[in-house]
Amino acid sequence: MRYPASEKLEIIRIVEQSHLPAKRTLDQLGIARRTFYRWYDRYLEGGPEALEDRPSAPSRVWNRIGDDIQDQIVEMALEETDLSPRELAVRFTDEKRYFVSEATVYRLLKAHDLITSPAYVVIKAADQFHTKTTRPNEMWQTDFTYFKIIGWGWMYLSTVLDDFSRYIIAWKLCTNMRAEDVTDTLDLALKASGCDSATVLHKPRLLSDNGPSYIAGELAEYIEAQKMSHVRGAPLHPQTQGKIERWHQTLKNRILLENYFLPGDLEAQIEAFVEHYNHQRYHESLKNVTPADAYFGRAPAIIQQRERIKRQTIEHRRLQHRKLAA
Repeated sequence: MRYPASEKLEIIRIVEQSHLPAKRTLDQLGIARRTFYRWYDRYLEGGPEALEDRPSAPSRVWNRIGDDIQDQIVEMALEETDLSPRELAVRFTDEKRYFVSEATVYRLLKAHDLITSPAYVVIKAADQFHTKTTRPNEMWQTDFTYFKIIGWGWMYLSTVLDDFSRYIIAWKLCTNMRAEDVTDTLDLALKASGCDSATVLHKPRLLSDNGPSYIAGELAEYIEAQKMSHVRGAPLHPQTQGKIERWHQTLKNRILLENYFLPGDLEAQIEAFVEHYNHQRYHESLKNVTPADAYFGRAPAIIQQRERIKRQTIEHRRLQHRKLAA
């Protein structure tokens, strides 16, 4: 039973004023001696206010990160301003070999007023293609998106994305959206992936929408000649190609921050971002590895290494807590 501070104070005064021994008085009141003397010590040290119930939370959390680690996280956040709390937590774990969670990083950045709201609307590709891939080069997604060059006109980006890893295998900036542009991009993808020369049991399947360039006979002949297969999403349902649609949004969120006056300027920016996206940007759906890590088979080793770092970090925090508590 919990007693409010006023009742604790009244019990203390009853025991102080009683002509009976404290033990007999407490027995009659039904109060354990150890409980009473704990109250009494607090009363003598801090007065009636000290009799208020104290929070049950421990005075020290055993796995709290130190001030030096917090300073390093804030310093990295100031240097890598493009990283989200999730990406920053993964980058810190990889580079410093010290595990921190996304929630910890978020709370720390929030306390330092380093969390900003995005200037764009995030869409989520909720639907997935009905058959999930299990390895790289099992299925490729392809699509066009467009960019406006000031004083020049429209340019169209054709991309081939690996469905399993989300790795951008090939891309081409085009002046039109013809079947010829699609086959040119596929030629680049087959060469980059090695599927044009290696002996493989199954060539990649191609997933696209129902645009004119993707239902053209020229593309069908090309796919047949390459011993590939072609599947198309349901009409008016871009979520089927959700991964490449999400890639387009991610790309434009970065690329469209600037204006472009020449195709070469736009092409250079796309090339730089593809390099960043493939090799540096941690992807949440890939367990926070990069598309290149997933595509080239490095992901399992990286994930295992992070688990080892996490276990070592937690054990180190436990030892530090025991030393301070001793």
